[in-house]
Amino acid sequence: MTWRPALWLVAAGVVIVDQVSKQWVLNNLEPYVLHPVLGKWLGIELVFNSGAAFSFGNSTTWLLTIVAIAVTVAIVYYARRAQTPAAVWVFGIGLGGAIGNLIDRLFRAPSFGQGHVVDFINYNNWFVGNVADIAIVAAAIVVVLMGLTGRQLLSNADGDSADSVNSQVSDAPGAGDDSSPKAHPSE
Repeated sequence: MTWRPALWLVAAGVVIVDQVSKQWVLNNLEPYVLHPVLGKWLGIELVFNSGAAFSFGNSTTWLLTIVAIAVTVAIVYYARRAQTPAAVWVFGIGLGGAIGNLIDRLFRAPSFGQGHVVDFINYNNWFVGNVADIAIVAAAIVVVLMGLTGRQLLSNADGDSADSVNSQVSDAPGAGDDSSPKAHPSE
């Protein structure tokens, strides 16, 4: 399958940028000190998130790790049916984001599977995220937009797009015309 190398390269690129940026922040910033970048609207602040988005589920880090693993597996499963290069990119970006945060959950303090995600991009004190979060949200937005605009994202389970299946049916001999032999009602 030709989608695999591109998918993994895109995902690896996102993971590398995510993990390098997190390591830079860990090495250079003091936790919980805000450094404004664009006034109060955007800043850099090292925080450790044990929960999900907006710190929901802080006491269920292990459950979030299981969910992250399931999401990662689902992305890989569905990416096999990516229909266009754009869809491969979307799946690769989403996969890279999921893996980036999963690495934190698996290998960061306080323990395996219960690690806290390193967040550092502070959006007007509404929430603090990271590169992986940007990738996940961007991929989700593109998936929704593709769906709303009727663009094909996935092929069917056999590897054909819905459009190509419809085309094959309409191009079949006798499909859509009266030239095919028909059984007589008395037969």
